[in-house]
Amino acid sequence: MYEHRAQPLLSSHLFLHRMLRHGLVALCLIFVSLGIGVIGYHVTEGFSWLDALLNASMILGGMGPVNELHTVVGKLFASGYALFSGVAFLATVGILVAPLAHRLLHRLHLEAGKQ
Repeated sequence: MYEHRAQPLLSSHLFLHRMLRHGLVALCLIFVSLGIGVIGYHVTEGFSWLDALLNASMILGGMGPVNELHTVVGKLFASGYALFSGVAFLATVGILVAPLAHRLLHRLHLEAGKQ
């Protein structure tokens, strides 16, 4: 997936394509995570689809829930979903930063090899 340290630096055009692919993977991860939250809130708390979307979006975005939770199952789901959302956030950031970090380290390695 990434060029070896002995290979030249990827062209700007190909690097842009790599960033777009990583962005699409990150976007898919966000949509899947959001879908899990929407379905979970709809099933466990009986929220309408719109309220479930709002609560899932707020938790996934790190803001916290909007509606009060009434059932034990809903509270357990919200707790697990909040922990899952933190991990999903870190994974998304990792997916987006990986090509940038690789390009930077690859460039530094190439420059160090010239000396």
